[in-house]
Amino acid sequence: MMKKIFFVSVLFFLLFAPQFEAAAQSTSVPNVFDMTNFPQWARDVRRFDVIAFGSFPFSMFVVTFAVDMFRWYDANGLDFNDMRYAPWPLKSAGAVDMTAEEYGRTILMAAGLSLVVALTDFVIVKIRQSNERRRIESRPSGSYNINRGSNENGEAEDGEAKDGGDSEPANIEDIEIDESAAVDGAAAGGAAAGGGLE
Repeated sequence: MMKKIFFVSVLFFLLFAPQFEAAAQSTSVPNVFDMTNFPQWARDVRRFDVIAFGSFPFSMFVVTFAVDMFRWYDANGLDFNDMRYAPWPLKSAGAVDMTAEEYGRTILMAAGLSLVVALTDFVIVKIRQSNERRRIESRPSGSYNINRGSNENGEAEDGEAKDGGDSEPANIEDIEIDESAAVDGAAAGGAAAGGGLE
């Protein structure tokens, strides 16, 4: 009976394998999710969400280890002769598991630690954005804003040659120049120069 089932399943896959291959080749690659058109607050919430959920497994591991260490200390003062309450790498065969209440508190502490990690990242990013905004706003009138594109490897170009000398970026079309500040500065400079000629 097993031979018949095996033979029928192999025959099924051999007969329908070309259809599966054709279907796989005809599907198009989905577009990559792009958040450039979203407002800044939505991108901040998304980053917070990703970091909070992404750090939860690590937080759970750290908190579980800490709770197990506390339980071991509370039960017998970290006695290596009685390893029933020891944390995960040291647990013995007759280990005492956490109660449902202890496990629930562990999950809540891990979730809280994940939120603290995400909030810390949010604060650091906001401070960096604020410092960058202040740096740009403190520049003198007439300075250029140059935004460089990325090269074929997706790396930002810095406009320097590999030997340390100065050179132009490889993709000169990718450079965007905000000329509004330069035009204002040139007009002011031209008026000052024109005023000196009279």
